[in-house]
Amino acid sequence: MIRIPAFLAACLIAGASAAQPPLRMSLTYDVSYNGVVAAELTERLEHDGKRFSLSSEGRGVGIGALFYRGAARRWCRGEITSTGLRPLEYRDQRGDKPAAVAKFDWTKNTLTQEHEGRKETTNMVLPLQDRLSFLYNFAFQAAPGLKQGREIRISVTDGKGLTQFVYKVAGREMLKTPAGELDTVRLEKQRENKDDKQTELWFASGRDYLPVRVLVVENDGTRIDQVLARIGN
Repeated sequence: MIRIPAFLAACLIAGASAAQPPLRMSLTYDVSYNGVVAAELTERLEHDGKRFSLSSEGRGVGIGALFYRGAARRWCRGEITSTGLRPLEYRDQRGDKPAAVAKFDWTKNTLTQEHEGRKETTNMVLPLQDRLSFLYNFAFQAAPGLKQGREIRISVTDGKGLTQFVYKVAGREMLKTPAGELDTVRLEKQRENKDDKQTELWFASGRDYLPVRVLVVENDGTRIDQVLARIGN
């Protein structure tokens, strides 16, 4: 029987879990509309290597506080598997309105969505994520495989409906943010027609592939830009 010194065992354990982000952390983003910061979004991640929870809360700031009253809150929980995050429940609440809810039954392969008093259960369309777990899924994959040119097909629920997306890995780039300059991988949503909104996602390759920036350009040219401002515990 080979005995491993305690300090060496600790190093091996740390190395084995290096593919996952810290057990607790928060990411705060500035959200701008056409270049003017109008909201602040704080997302919190907690996990123990087997289960995870994610929460997100956005509030208007500056001139945005005049137009966006209350808070937009999202939350999800689930399991961590060898291929990434497997959500079990997702909630999306805007102000005082009732929350939209999605529940995942991976045994029966069904998705139940509840919104405005309506409840619908359908078969899962795989791969499947919710709007929060999708953005953090790469951080829990041992090999995200975000090579330039790769297409990523994903079904995403917001509790109100299911949308299928195709993203293409556009390449790597250094991105300047209020949180510092980060080496990132950029994904572009593939639009089925010219009327689809443009969406781009940036993930920090040197920081566990955590989401750094989300840019949405609406059909009328409105730019909604969510950029990482700081990382905390």
